[in-house]
Amino acid sequence: MVFEREQAAFEAGIKLGALYHQFIGTPVSPVTVPKLEEAIEQSIGLQPFVEQVRVRLDRAAMQENIFGYSELAGTMLSVDLVTRVGRASCHARLRKERDYPLMEIVKCHEEPESADH
Repeated sequence: MVFEREQAAFEAGIKLGALYHQFIGTPVSPVTVPKLEEAIEQSIGLQPFVEQVRVRLDRAAMQENIFGYSELAGTMLSVDLVTRVGRASCHARLRKERDYPLMEIVKCHEEPESADH
């Protein structure tokens, strides 16, 4: 039996993993950062169980190559994500921890059943 809280946590992890592996290496420049942030948010937001997603890229970490753009690295990502399955929600995030893109569950919450049941 799968509980809603565990399913919400699982969905959060899947979404962060998909985001990471889908977008790493994407060409980006200071001019295109806002558009890329929005595109990632919209893409991940289409997936089931996603209630909120916020993506920010560390512009200071961008290192321009000889062609005038950078490639998105995991340590440039700052992502907050909330998934909801039934009465359970899970807040997860991806952020730079030292020099590593750390994915973590911040908090899971399950609303109590209503008195009608």
